[in-house]
Amino acid sequence: MKLLLVEDEALLRHHLSTRFGEVGHVVDAVASAEEGLLQAQHFNHDIAIIDLGLPGMGGLDLIRQLRNMGQTFPILILTARGNWQDKVEGLTSGADDYVVKPFQFEELEARLNALVRRSSGFVQAQIRTGRLVLDLNRRQASVAEQPVPLTAFEYRILEYLMRHHQQVVAKERLIEQLYPDDDERDLNVIEVLVGRLRRKLEAAGESQLIETVRGQGYLFTGHCQ
Repeated sequence: MKLLLVEDEALLRHHLSTRFGEVGHVVDAVASAEEGLLQAQHFNHDIAIIDLGLPGMGGLDLIRQLRNMGQTFPILILTARGNWQDKVEGLTSGADDYVVKPFQFEELEARLNALVRRSSGFVQAQIRTGRLVLDLNRRQASVAEQPVPLTAFEYRILEYLMRHHQQVVAKERLIEQLYPDDDERDLNVIEVLVGRLRRKLEAAGESQLIETVRGQGYLFTGHCQ
């Protein structure tokens, strides 16, 4: 998951970036609404976490601007304001959910995963196509109930392709799921990882699920639900 985090409190921003990185997500973490807008304009994200109490432009204005720009990714609000009026205002501004500070990281991650599942059209914590099942909580793949031994990067690629099944996904979109920094990104790595992923799926009895679309990227051909 590629995540945009807009939080001006440096310690919390660092803590969340570290924890989300540890559980396999790529985080673009910024301290202001203005920086958040720039990130959203130049990079693709699966979800955003936005603090309401930002310096300068506030979180609510940032959310409105993101929606006016046509950004449709889910937005989760972090707020120290617990009254219902603030929550309603945040949701009517275009946010999808909110978490009140202080919070437990596990709750925040669960809320994010649920939002991303719903935005991708999945309700359960699994994605299925035929005999292939992806367990989103355990981050494991199986074919006919037999585990498929994927590395963390292979799993991330498979999850992203399955979430966007029947869509051509560019290599650039996939590499963003793996590396937070531009200077670490090498599109050749994607070719190697997709090749390994294909071989493991084929060895498990599921072949031809990932199609190469010349000059565009990759297409997961299975119908996922």
